[in-house]
Amino acid sequence: MSAPRRRPEQVSELVRQVIAEALLRDVRDPRIKLVTITRVVVTGDLSQARVYVTVLGDDAQRAEAMAGLESAAGFLRSRVAKALASRTTPELSFEPDRGAEHAHRIDQLLNELKREQETP
Repeated sequence: MSAPRRRPEQVSELVRQVIAEALLRDVRDPRIKLVTITRVVVTGDLSQARVYVTVLGDDAQRAEAMAGLESAAGFLRSRVAKALASRTTPELSFEPDRGAEHAHRIDQLLNELKREQETP
């Protein structure tokens, strides 16, 4: 029973590695220079892969990077297809990973609470 559940995890990791390497070595789009792949989630039928990314910079730079990733999706998918030993290659979609932003905001709130409690 664990084999069907494990396959998407293996594919997710392979997709993450292939895309990260392609972004580092092969993609020449200057909009994508400050992108980090944080994780990849592949559906159980391996037809979709949601690629979570963080982008350094302001909102405009993030928007440009996301547009650059969408533009390079076909190229990146072809790289993934070469690395996968299966008949289907997941369709790639890119999503901003808000985990770091949420953690930073929680840290700010906790620090504010701590200062309020310390003030008489």
